[in-house]
Amino acid sequence: MRIVRIDVYKISYELVDKLYAWSRGHSVSLMDSTIVKITTDEGLTGYGECCPLGSAYMSAYPEGVRSGLRELGPMLLGQDPLQIDAINVLMDHALSGHNYVKSPIDIACWDILGQATGQPVCTLLGGRYVDDYPLYRPISQGSPEKMAEDVVRFLSEGYHRFQLKVGGDPDEDVARIKAVLKVTGLGDVVIADANTGWTMHGATRVVNGLAQEDVYIEQPCLTLTECLAIRARTSLPMVIDELITGIGTLLEAYEKGAMDVINIKLSRVGGLTKARQIRDLAQTLGLGLTLEDSHGGDIITTAIAHLVGSTRPDFFFASTDQNSYNKERLAEDAPRRKDGRLPVPTAPGLGIHVDESALGEPVFTVP
Repeated sequence: MRIVRIDVYKISYELVDKLYAWSRGHSVSLMDSTIVKITTDEGLTGYGECCPLGSAYMSAYPEGVRSGLRELGPMLLGQDPLQIDAINVLMDHALSGHNYVKSPIDIACWDILGQATGQPVCTLLGGRYVDDYPLYRPISQGSPEKMAEDVVRFLSEGYHRFQLKVGGDPDEDVARIKAVLKVTGLGDVVIADANTGWTMHGATRVVNGLAQEDVYIEQPCLTLTECLAIRARTSLPMVIDELITGIGTLLEAYEKGAMDVINIKLSRVGGLTKARQIRDLAQTLGLGLTLEDSHGGDIITTAIAHLVGSTRPDFFFASTDQNSYNKERLAEDAPRRKDGRLPVPTAPGLGIHVDESALGEPVFTVP
């Protein structure tokens, strides 16, 4: 089997809640996503997606995905998409870094491999552990009252895990977190996600202000050294997110005792292949796992569902259904949340049928 064509599409997602805000004053109202369709000489097609959270989050930006694919695409023609490790080696040799460019190619190859073998991707990633799983809901940064109101609304929809977008003024953030804790209860999980937004002295004030509370602290500061300093000043459990870019950064953070949970984003690490490697090592090391991406729609949500479905439940910590934040739908049979949970697809490959009419015309095609 050989790759004979790669189509690249641009999709704009309009957010249901109109605005998504996080640390340092960043916000977005539209999401620019790139969809990749790989066609083989045997008629099988596979889809992948990469949707950076604007241009100010992580080392990625929307147009960069498409620019990188123009560079990589010609080198992938004639390659066997079933040889996924070899495809990843080729991409890494051809383009240093830029994992987010490689992620949709990798996901599309897993889609084709599943179809070729008659297996869902979750089976190929290690085997199905669950048929569905609980979701968390991110809560956009706002006033303490507004964030608490949003949590109450999502509690009524079946969510019991919440990631609060903080990383602003320490006093305001403590007020935001405590306001949410007042409306949550036993069995609810609250994560205060600073997205690297606090200084060390600011983060110290926050963790001291929350010393007796039941809350997780996620990525308080920009560097590992700063996060370790905050880790030493609190007994609150900690999640490391933006620092986890591969096996090396995971091992460094683990050896220094930086966290209890890690966050793996598909596009940040380069797709399902490398996410699986990091996931498997983290399980061996005994770390909790948040599995997600920066953003996306039906395709990326489905890929994440397969990764979660093949993850041991005792190490699974959190995931989210990113397609529920958008008004646009690309695949009617993509997994949809029900009562705060998301099903893991059972059909071969990703197990969804992308509506090509919803994609429009490709931005470009290789060849």
